[in-house]
Amino acid sequence: MFKEDIQRIHDLTEENSIIEKSQLDPAYFKPLYEKYFKRIFLFVYRRIGEKEITADITSQIFLKALTNLKKYEPRGLPFSAWLFRIAINECSSFFRKTKRERLVSIDSASVDTLFEDLTTDHGIEDLHRRLPHLLRKLSADELQIIELRYFEQRPFKEVGDILGISETYAKVRVYRALDKMKRLFMTH
Repeated sequence: MFKEDIQRIHDLTEENSIIEKSQLDPAYFKPLYEKYFKRIFLFVYRRIGEKEITADITSQIFLKALTNLKKYEPRGLPFSAWLFRIAINECSSFFRKTKRERLVSIDSASVDTLFEDLTTDHGIEDLHRRLPHLLRKLSADELQIIELRYFEQRPFKEVGDILGISETYAKVRVYRALDKMKRLFMTH
């Protein structure tokens, strides 16, 4: 085994131990909250764009996680995958209820990685300029999977778990969305 694999197994074992204790006594949930709060807050903020609303939604996410913790089953993935799934559902619910438009927050590193996978003949500057237009052409599901894979930098296994699909199907959906983006990029 590689050193990273051993560390990951150790981290998951330790995390699962905390989760088991938290399932019996909610007081043990604090380390999980502290470990993941910032990541989940930023995940929501990049979609909502307002700190107050993001704080409310993030609170709801952790409340639902704590309330439903007894239903959580570890599947070899970090606890964060489950939290991201709850976060996606809460954000979707917010947008349905308020009929507000969803934000897409893009950083340069994410665009660079996306550019590598799109492998177009056009320059990265052209992709930077045209990416918002391309993303608006994707369906909500396509956009969500591109965001999880490239903007949140989640591994395929975790993307699959967050979306409730297999790792293989997560790959298929990512590559289909990339193919659609390539076609759109080439035609516009």
